[in-house]
Amino acid sequence: MKEFNKLVRDRIPEIIKANGETPHFHAIEDDEKYLQALLQKDVEEGIELAQDLSLEELADKLEVIYAITKARGYTREQLEQTRAEKAKKRGGFDKRIFLEYTD
Repeated sequence: MKEFNKLVRDRIPEIIKANGETPHFHAIEDDEKYLQALLQKDVEEGIELAQDLSLEELADKLEVIYAITKARGYTREQLEQTRAEKAKKRGGFDKRIFLEYTD
């Protein structure tokens, strides 16, 4: 028996079955619990991304961000618009500025 106790992608149970194992799972019905599970997943994906900067790990992180966006009642378009507006006002990270301190 392997314990996971975490949010997984929708097709994981069928993939586990196809591998000859029996998945034991439930859907998170409570919206707040779902959001908390997504936030935990975001941290997990952030750690994985820090260890492996592959395009696949970047995609995993983005998928979680999209799920959090939807869970909060926003659209991807709203997310992108907000990101673009913030980048216009405060800039992005292209200049690689590392702020050391202020006086």
